[in-house]
Amino acid sequence: MKDHKNMKFATKAIHAGLEPDSATGAIMTPIYQTSTYVQEEIGNHKGYAYSRTLNPTRDALEKNLAAIENGNFGACFGSGLAAIDCVIKMLNPGDEVISTNDLYGGSYRIFKTIFEKYGIKFHFVPMDDVSHIHTKVNSNTKLIWVETPTNPMMNIIDIEAVAKISKSNNILLAVDNTFATPYLQTPLDLGADIVMHSATKYLGGHSDVVMGALVCNNEKIAKEIYRIQNSSGAVCGPQDSFLVLRGIKTLHLRVQRHCENGEKVARMLAKHPKVDKVYWPGFESHPNHEIAKKQMRGFGGMISFSLIGNKMEDAHALVKKVQLFSLAESLGGVESLIGHPATMTHASIPKEEREKNGIVDSLIRLSVGVEDAEDLIADLENALN
Repeated sequence: MKDHKNMKFATKAIHAGLEPDSATGAIMTPIYQTSTYVQEEIGNHKGYAYSRTLNPTRDALEKNLAAIENGNFGACFGSGLAAIDCVIKMLNPGDEVISTNDLYGGSYRIFKTIFEKYGIKFHFVPMDDVSHIHTKVNSNTKLIWVETPTNPMMNIIDIEAVAKISKSNNILLAVDNTFATPYLQTPLDLGADIVMHSATKYLGGHSDVVMGALVCNNEKIAKEIYRIQNSSGAVCGPQDSFLVLRGIKTLHLRVQRHCENGEKVARMLAKHPKVDKVYWPGFESHPNHEIAKKQMRGFGGMISFSLIGNKMEDAHALVKKVQLFSLAESLGGVESLIGHPATMTHASIPKEEREKNGIVDSLIRLSVGVEDAEDLIADLENALN
């Protein structure tokens, strides 16, 4: 196995955790489409007994993912929410979680509608100012859940500052790194205990797979993750594992282009007379721009913006008029997507809560793809005009 510790990112993405197939020399990891494995005798097998517990294709992906996040252990799941589900299952009734107030609607839904009834209490605070976390910390606090940049308001949370709070209070810190990807940000290096991904998004990168992942450094945490992964069984299949492995090989190339295009689109929107506010961490006027500069290696391809007059019908008209931006849930694929958080990704959050966090009726979220930026800008300008 190649030693990935001294590899640079692009080399790790292509080589870490991967070897030519021992049987044939195939350079691509084979899709081990099998549920079970023949054993020579009772208890004597080649490391694989049943594919829910361990599958060679998934195993390769988990090693590769751990390497690009600068972690020691990776675990993959059937979706991003299945990965979140695993983290919350590490807690007990009576435990409390402090989460950022602006976050993916599915995360909010699983916290409030699934786990709250099992006696786990959730607090949602604006973490762009980490001092707000202190107001909720008590002896029952067992987890801090961070998303940065946040979905959809692009708030930036200082991971290092939150890690200081979590360490001094013996609290687990988990960071949803879906928007930034390990190419732009490595939360474990900043003090996080667990990194979570919806691998559906940038890691897969081609809108053809649904998957989640967790990465950590601590062996005790890893054992608990693997126990829950195996016990609950929300694993991904070998075909999907193969697709995400393939996606990761071009992650650095794609995210670099997402960043370049994202900047051009954000700057155009900021000058447009029909646009009210633009949310993108690359602007010097962004409240936590300096923190973004410190902990990220680029500002990503996710942008949100609201329209002058803040009318729902204007937002609906705009998403109908664009031609290159496809109206769809999700993000992080090579093609550009446009969404309306209030009725799509964040519809599960009550309107009052949404608006308190800035998710107004005219808010539009863009996942800027890797097409030619000039075409994307022309498409948005035509729709806005």
